Amino acid sequence: MNSRLFPLLALLAAAPAHAAGDGLFYPTLNFVLLIGTLFVLTRKPIRAFFDARRDQIRGDIEAAAELKREAEERYSTWQRKLSDLETELAEIRATANERAELERERLLADARASAERIRQDAAHAVDQELRRAKSRLRDEAAELAVELAAGVLKDQVTAGDRSQLLDEFIGRIEAAPGAEK
Repeated sequence: MNSRLFPLLALLAAAPAHAAGDGLFYPTLNFVLLIGTLFVLTRKPIRAFFDARRDQIRGDIEAAAELKREAEERYSTWQRKLSDLETELAEIRATANERAELERERLLADARASAERIRQDAAHAVDQELRRAKSRLRDEAAELAVELAAGVLKDQVTAGDRSQLLDEFIGRIEAAPGAEK
């Protein structure tokens, strides 16, 4: 504050106290001087306060604008990611469906191959059982034929025929190469 102005204001403020009068002039002058003094004394601090407040508000507005811009960027980034995610999900579903179809085809092919193997094994088992049954049937037929032949021979072969067959059999054994004498 101007140092020359202060004493002048002090003098002016004291002057009404010396004057005697009933009028409204001096109280009004005192009020005007008080307001003037307060204005002069507080002008710079008030201006500094409001300048600082204006700068702070301007800074807050700029910071809010920056935060808003960052939030909008993050929002658009998440929107893109969400859109990409939906596309990726559709691709995953398509791939999963393809794999499921391939797996189904593979399982059906395996089942068909297994069924064919079972049919072939069953046919092979039936053929083997048929061969065994034929073989048993032949064996039984041969046994029956031998029994029938033995029965017929027993009835028709006499003791002399048996003696002659025995002599022939012994003769063949003796004549066979490698027989011991």
